[in-house]
Amino acid sequence: MSSGHFQEFEDEYLEMMYQFYEKDPDSRVRTGDLAEALRVTPASTTEMVQRLAVKGFLDYVPYKGSSLTEQGLIHGKKMKRRHRLAEVLLEHLPFDGNQHSTACRLEHAIDDDLEVALTIYLDNPVKDPSGTKIPTMSSDIEERVTKLNSGLSSLANLAVGSSGVVKIIALGKLETDLVNQFNITIGDIISKTGDSSYQCNDSDIQLHDDIAAKMIISH
Repeated sequence: MSSGHFQEFEDEYLEMMYQFYEKDPDSRVRTGDLAEALRVTPASTTEMVQRLAVKGFLDYVPYKGSSLTEQGLIHGKKMKRRHRLAEVLLEHLPFDGNQHSTACRLEHAIDDDLEVALTIYLDNPVKDPSGTKIPTMSSDIEERVTKLNSGLSSLANLAVGSSGVVKIIALGKLETDLVNQFNITIGDIISKTGDSSYQCNDSDIQLHDDIAAKMIISH
C-alpha cells in the first residue's frame, strides 16, 4: 500500500472523528462505533486508532474509546471542511454522479492552495448542499484568503455608477444558464446602473441580488 493511500485512510479516520466531535465534543468515540461509521472491521480500526494516537492525533484509552487531540481536531476539521467545499463545488457543476462519494475522493486532492482558491471562488460558503454547516477555515488559510480578497467584492455590493472586472462567477447550474444568456464572462467590465440593473457588453441587464452576490469583481 502506498504512503499516499495510507495518508488517505488516516485522513478518513480523523474526518470521521471530527464528525463525531461535531455531534458531541465532550464524548469519547468507542472503537466499535467508529468502525461501524467507516464500514471497516473493529480490528483494523483499533490498529489505526493506536497508530493515530502514537502520532499525536488521538487520545486513546483501551475499552473507553478515543478523542481528538488539539492536533487531531485541527486536521479532522480541515478534512471535513474540504469535503464539504467539494460538495458545494460539485453542486455548481453539471454533475450527475454520486456527489458524496466523489467529494470523498476530491477532498484528498485539495491542498492549502486549492482550499484558498475554492474558498474565494465559492465566496466562503457556510453550509453544504444538504444544509450542514461547513467548518470555518484555519487561521493560515483565512490569512491567505483575506490577502487575496483585497480588491475583490461581490457585484451586489457595487455602488451605482461604478464598474468592475468580472473575476469569479460562482453560480449553480440554473443560475449559470441564466447568466449565460447575457454572455457575461470572466474579464468582462460590468457597470451598475441602478438597483439590480447593470450594463455589460453594451447590453442592459437585470440581475437579482442573490445572483449578483455570487459574482465577484475587482475594482
